[in-house]
Amino acid sequence: MRINTLFEIARQSGMDLPIYDPRRFEKFVQVDGGDVYNSTNFLAKFQTIRRFFLTPDIIKRVTCEAVADAAEENIIYLELRFTPVALSVEKKFSLAEVMDWVIEGVQMASEDYGVIVRLIASVNRHEPVELAAQVAGLAVERRDRGLVGLDLAGNEVDFPAQPFVNIFREANESGLQLTVHAGEWGEAASVRHAIEKFPVSRIGHGVRVIDDARVVALAREHETTFEVCITSNFQTGVVSALTNHPLPDMLNAGLKATINTDDPSIFHISLSEEYLLAHEVLGIPLNVLRQCTMAAAEAAFVSPEEKIELIRRLEEGWSDLV
Repeated sequence: MRINTLFEIARQSGMDLPIYDPRRFEKFVQVDGGDVYNSTNFLAKFQTIRRFFLTPDIIKRVTCEAVADAAEENIIYLELRFTPVALSVEKKFSLAEVMDWVIEGVQMASEDYGVIVRLIASVNRHEPVELAAQVAGLAVERRDRGLVGLDLAGNEVDFPAQPFVNIFREANESGLQLTVHAGEWGEAASVRHAIEKFPVSRIGHGVRVIDDARVVALAREHETTFEVCITSNFQTGVVSALTNHPLPDMLNAGLKATINTDDPSIFHISLSEEYLLAHEVLGIPLNVLRQCTMAAAEAAFVSPEEKIELIRRLEEGWSDLV
């Protein structure tokens, strides 16, 4: 979400924020250098951001702008993750309504900007399992409208994933692809649990996998793809310094790892900047970054035919560089 858009919404709606001071406003919705880098401060930003989803038009607008910003970066394929409960809670919209508004926004923006967009509905571990079941059921009903995946996110240390296993399995049997946040703030064991208990093909973050050679071997065996977010892991306290990020170790261990932004507005980053960070700070060569891009395409939640075309276009884009 664009900071300028959030500032405009806050001002127009009279939200109880220091809206006349843009710098102070940013601190409510962005991690900055003055914050302590930990999960508590990061997750607190979402409590503020949930207050902005006041109308259907606002939800459609921020959806469209996310696609437009991706197009500006020359992104040709985008999987946009959203949390229906978060969009619905402020004005008590129905989950079905907010999901439809996001889909409408994506459809408009995808056509306008020429970006292929697919949606992943996310649910949080700390929220009731019954809500997750509702989201999963509604997502299954919208598979033919570009909603292709289901994600489990949130506080993995205090809230286990086990209560959600059956919901995710049933969603997968009904045609949704699955990804689960694991091994971010939790231990490598949570990665093992996600691979063994959920039929996941991808893991959100998963950087703690490197702490246990047995889990690394399991992930290689299952060809699990890791959605790695470098800046996010630093600014949420998962790693103590950017230079300590385990992405190079994951790649050297033969794991399939991709480069992602997590929450670009909260961390004030772009995907381009994350690739630059991987290259200049972590020392990952361009040919290996190309492998990360191809791993992302191979793990994309699209049909086999769409995947072949996506890989072709990305290979073509990389051909002049490596």
